[in-house]
Amino acid sequence: MTGARERVRQHLLEHSVRRGEFTLKSGRTSSWFIDSKQTICAPEVMVDVAELMLERIPADATAIGGLTMGADGASFITAGVAATRGRLLRAFSVRKEVKDHGAGGRIAGALEPGDRVVISEDTVTRGSSLLEAARVVREFGADVVLLLAVVDRGGTVAAMAAGEGLPFEALFSAPDLGFSYEGA
Repeated sequence: MTGARERVRQHLLEHSVRRGEFTLKSGRTSSWFIDSKQTICAPEVMVDVAELMLERIPADATAIGGLTMGADGASFITAGVAATRGRLLRAFSVRKEVKDHGAGGRIAGALEPGDRVVISEDTVTRGSSLLEAARVVREFGADVVLLLAVVDRGGTVAAMAAGEGLPFEALFSAPDLGFSYEGA
């Protein structure tokens, strides 16, 4: 395990993982919960998170983003670190609903039609937020080249994404953190 990967894994375990009884977005209960934003937004490891993301982002990708709030931290940090290294990735958010004032629409940020896009997310169980963002980005006229999560707690996203012709990767899986997958 690389130094950056181990530092992020340890930070996730120490600052993001909670044990107890939690109700997930799906309504199911779980004995553990992860608020990975506690790690993604932590100054001591945010550059490490971005480096791990950049290792997986295809060379021809031109933008990174996803459904707000889950994607924002990882997307913006990754685009910022990439820029310091001469790699320009536009960053954007997909709003949860259409904005009815200003320019409107669901896309906020620097996405352009024709961009080759990585859809990001902090933590996924079922992958519904990733797939929703991918659909919005495709409707906007950009090409989705990868779905990328910081943590995959469910273990079923890759199959769902493949069903829509999209590759999926995660920096960490539930087993990487010492837990069983939660399933869909």
